[in-house]
Parts: sequence; C-alpha cells; structure tokens
Amino acid sequence: MRYEFIVPGPVSQDLAAALPELTIAPSATGGTSLFGPVIDESDVSTFIARIHDLGLSVVDVHPLPD
Repeated sequence: MRYEFIVPGPVSQDLAAALPELTIAPSATGGTSLFGPVIDESDVSTFIARIHDLGLSVVDVHPLPD
C-alpha cells in the first residue's frame, strides 16, 4: 500500500532527510508531495504525526494505486 501526503510550499533538504522513507516531489496542485509505502492505517497516522512534528501542515492525504 502506498500513500501520498501533500504539504503546502517547499520542503527543505533537512526536513526531507527526517522522512527518508518518503519520496519528495513537487505536487501537481502546488506545494510538495511526500509519498511512499505504508504498512496500514496506523502507519498513515504515524506519518501525519511525524510531518506535523516537523512543523508542516498536511493539506491532503490519499492512497496511491499499486
């Protein structure tokens, strides 16, 4: 299972390094897309909490096709 987390604005290299499991790319809707594999729904919640702990706001979360 893979998920995408969208945050507004750019993500610095330091913040990206704190989330090595996720790939960082510009989002088609603006902002930044962070995406990668998740184990289950609780893993999604953990990623959201980690992203928030880095001072970023998550504006969209959705599963990606396999």
